[in-house]
Amino acid sequence: MQTNRRIFLKSVTASAAAVPFILPSRLWAAATPPSSKLGMGFIGQGKMGRGLLGNFLGQDTRVLAVCDVDTNRRTLAKQQVDKFYGNSDCAAYNDFRELLARNDIDAVAIATPDHWHALITLAALRAGKDVYCEKPLTHNIHEAIAVMQAVDAHKRVLQTGSMQRSMKEFRVACELVRNGAIGTLQRIECSFGDPAIPCNLPEEPAEPGLDWDLWQGPAPVRPYNAVLSPRGFPDHWVMWRLYREYGGGYITDWGAHHLDIAQWGLGMDGSGPVEARPPTHSDDKRGAKLVYANGITVEHKDGFGVSFYGTEGEVLVNRGKFFFQRGSEVIAAYTEKHDNKGKKHSDAENTSCAAQVQKAERAFLKDAKIKLYESKNHQTDFLRCIQTRQKPITSEQVGGHSAICCHLMSQAYYHGQKIKWDPLKFEFVGGTGDPAWLTREYRGPWKV
Repeated sequence: MQTNRRIFLKSVTASAAAVPFILPSRLWAAATPPSSKLGMGFIGQGKMGRGLLGNFLGQDTRVLAVCDVDTNRRTLAKQQVDKFYGNSDCAAYNDFRELLARNDIDAVAIATPDHWHALITLAALRAGKDVYCEKPLTHNIHEAIAVMQAVDAHKRVLQTGSMQRSMKEFRVACELVRNGAIGTLQRIECSFGDPAIPCNLPEEPAEPGLDWDLWQGPAPVRPYNAVLSPRGFPDHWVMWRLYREYGGGYITDWGAHHLDIAQWGLGMDGSGPVEARPPTHSDDKRGAKLVYANGITVEHKDGFGVSFYGTEGEVLVNRGKFFFQRGSEVIAAYTEKHDNKGKKHSDAENTSCAAQVQKAERAFLKDAKIKLYESKNHQTDFLRCIQTRQKPITSEQVGGHSAICCHLMSQAYYHGQKIKWDPLKFEFVGGTGDPAWLTREYRGPWKV
């Protein structure tokens, strides 16, 4: 067993192009699965990971193991699972490779920092696991391509954590756009924060109990700083996401959600933009654009959330907010805006987002020709697709192409150049871009 384990641990650090290590696992392709409980493992137990763990515990699963490089976090996660089941059976690992080596785990949920997403996802796929991975699905374009190819190669199911597609206001907004309720779509605006910056944080003393080398993984070695991985149990979103070595700033944070909805509204889940344009000035933090073959642009601006503008109207949507106008007539509105005295505007009084979304749906989508994938719960949709072997609402194709949109926009900010892109061949064209921008330098054994 120890020899086999060592072989496995060595295998999962290999390139994604390597021959996959074959690991026995229960087969869920059968019409009736061998057990009513899906064995799950959870990798990454920060704020998002704890939320996912709680969500999946309440469904038809059996959580068998948790993993985190922080002793405190994995201990807390184990305690949460053991308390839920009333036993002490949950295993707790520092190294994700040990969790993946278990043949009783059928699926994993990955909620690590972004720079780890693809490596752990690819290792899990090679190990025969189905995967729920948080957004953005990957840290760079090269990784997105590798993950999209690997899911089909290993015949696995992958759900990206872009859960806005499981929220009705976003689906209805995209159905209105796709069915011509605002006329011909002309442009889209997406609101989120700044692009990423290089990490320049100073060294701070490290407390015992954190495997800092494994936390860094494929990223460059740098001294510990609590901004990147605060000890204890922070209830805020940790700011490693601001730095290029680990994330993509707010472009791959909120932007990964909103650009994903833009893709959905455009009907571009299997494709993407043909150009990425930088902002007007090199130090601007807004203004980059993605341009599609039909001339429609998606611009990074401050605003509502995701705003679709057509020749006959507009649809604006965000979480719990919805606005639909045709010509001069407001059809549905719930924006929760406040005046400077804290009082809600009239469109948020005596109604709700759900009521306004339903109003728009009944008026304009009753006989709609285009009906989009309906998911009422993102995790439940993943579990259902594990049994049916269908692709879930944010499959690797959805998550991979949306991640590429984020990365192209980031590259436009980083380099201040217009980039032409072939979304089918996944390559820069027209003498623009640099193939080195598609990937990163990987440290040590961690390669994609």
